[in-house]
Amino acid sequence: MRILGIDHGTVRVGLALSDELGMLAHPLETVAEAQALVRIPEVVRGRGVTAVVLGWPLRMDGSEGTAAERVRGFLNKLRPLISADIPIHLRDESLTTVTATEQLRAAGRKTKTHRPIIDQAAAAVILQEYLDECAGPAGWLLEPEP
Repeated sequence: MRILGIDHGTVRVGLALSDELGMLAHPLETVAEAQALVRIPEVVRGRGVTAVVLGWPLRMDGSEGTAAERVRGFLNKLRPLISADIPIHLRDESLTTVTATEQLRAAGRKTKTHRPIIDQAAAAVILQEYLDECAGPAGWLLEPEP
């Protein structure tokens, strides 16, 4: 089972992929936003993806704004391009780019050098939070609560 994480931005879209056990998220690639609707279905088919987790940009108070509207439009275009058997879960992405930046700095990457990979690192944070939330006491992936 592989799960794809997506961090959608206005310029770039970061992708991350879980390991086969659905326990760990790994940065995969960054694609131009204009190419995302072509590349994501290719990744889903080519990597045997069984579920997708899309970062949902909520405001700090939990409400939706213009960024959420933009991602909703992206979701509406993406949904028909991948199998209906593959669920797309929305995950609050608040502060994931901040977390990814801190992780990259801790690994010794400077802001200038991590710019090309920050989106995929944020996608990995979104996906790892989802995987951690869904893991049962024994570490097995469970269906998330609605």
